Amino acid sequence: MPTKWGSLDGPAGSLSLHVAPGTPTRGDQVNVLVLCHGFPVERDSAERVADTLPTLADHIANETGWAVVVGCLRGVGASEGDFSLGGWYEDLRAVVEHAAEIGHGGGVWVVGFGTGGALALCVAAQDTRVRGVACFGSPATFADWANEGTGMVEYARRVGAIRSPGFPADRGDWAQAFAALRPVEAAAKLPPRPLLVVHGADDEDVPVADGRRLAESAGTRAELRILAGAGHRLRADPRAVALLWGWLERQGP
Repeated sequence: MPTKWGSLDGPAGSLSLHVAPGTPTRGDQVNVLVLCHGFPVERDSAERVADTLPTLADHIANETGWAVVVGCLRGVGASEGDFSLGGWYEDLRAVVEHAAEIGHGGGVWVVGFGTGGALALCVAAQDTRVRGVACFGSPATFADWANEGTGMVEYARRVGAIRSPGFPADRGDWAQAFAALRPVEAAAKLPPRPLLVVHGADDEDVPVADGRRLAESAGTRAELRILAGAGHRLRADPRAVALLWGWLERQGP
């Protein structure tokens, strides 16, 4: 069955949104899980980087009873706009806001993969409606991206996350968010809320040391799980999914 995508008015245009079947859109207070994709890594892959998340969302909703939402940030899938890290941060805030409205006062938990997990920490540091965060293969810092400047623009264009000619107009301003958003510092602001950090021992894209830094920053409220033999793409690893399942069972009602 084709994935059903809806839309949400985001800060820079329409954002693609998938709401798992059975998720209430109005009524009783519920807890809501937000799933967020990472940064695309293959040429022209931005359109499909979030394609498998609706299947995971539907499965979680069906098996656990959680309300689950998947958001595509700007430049990904059918979402309008062009990638910027600051823009992705604002988009994720908008998705969390929408999830909170769906929940009618229930909590919001955010599960992010790669960049999505790091941004989830940054959002949670400023929004106490986020009751917990799970990061899979997420970086502790974006400082290396800030140092690459022009190279990051061209990379984002190559994978399809930047589509508009001439964007960004000011590459210096565009790159500022890479230094301004600090996941490891955000993780320190998360307690007493829980954090799950899952990282592949053989991750060649994000060093496993980043996962350890995030967990250490969050202190005793963090659970760190390093998967032997696993790389960066953890969504298809049954061990990672099992860890997520167990973590969700220990969260809200």
